[in-house]
Amino acid sequence: MSRLVERDEILDFETYGEVRDKVRQEIFKVKEPRRVHVGEDLTFLFENKATMRYQIQEMVRVERMVKEASILHELETYNQLLGSPGELPCSLLIEIGDPEERAQKLTQWLDLPKHLYVKMSDGAKVYALYDEGQVGEDRLSAVQYLRFPTEGKAPVAVGTDHPALRLETALNSDQQAALAKDLNS
Repeated sequence: MSRLVERDEILDFETYGEVRDKVRQEIFKVKEPRRVHVGEDLTFLFENKATMRYQIQEMVRVERMVKEASILHELETYNQLLGSPGELPCSLLIEIGDPEERAQKLTQWLDLPKHLYVKMSDGAKVYALYDEGQVGEDRLSAVQYLRFPTEGKAPVAVGTDHPALRLETALNSDQQAALAKDLNS
C-alpha cells in the first residue's frame, strides 16, 4: 500500500458529496490523536495519507473540479506535503483570534519555523523542515507546512525554543501510537 494518495482513491465531487458526512466523521477520529496543542496559540496537526486524501477531496468538492489536470495538480501538491519515508508531516496552525495581536505575534515570531521541534525518547530534538516561501520578509504565515525527519521513530514531545515562545507538550500514549503507526505505514 502506498503512503501517497493515488488518483483512483479520489472520488468525483458528486459521489464524494453523497458520502461526505461519513468521511468527515471518520477523519475527525483520525485527526484527534494527531492534534497537539502547544501553549495557547500553536496547534500541530500531524498529517498522514488519510488526512491528505480528505484535504484533496475537499478541494475537489469546493472547486467542483472535473478536469483531470486540476485533480492531478492537487494530488501532486498534497502528496509533496507528506514528505519522504521516515518523516512526520505536520500542519502548524497559529491560532490567535484577535487580529491586532495576531499581526503583532506573526511579526515577532518571523523565525519561528527554525525553532519548532519534536523531542525523541533520548531527549534529542529534531527540528522542522519547512517551506521558506511561507515566511515573508516581515511576517509569518499563520499556517505552516512542516516535516520532521525523525528517521522513522516516533517522538515523545513537540515544542518550540523560540526566544519569545519557549513551550513543550508531552505526547500522550495515544498520540505516540498514532504517529508510530503513520511512520510504519
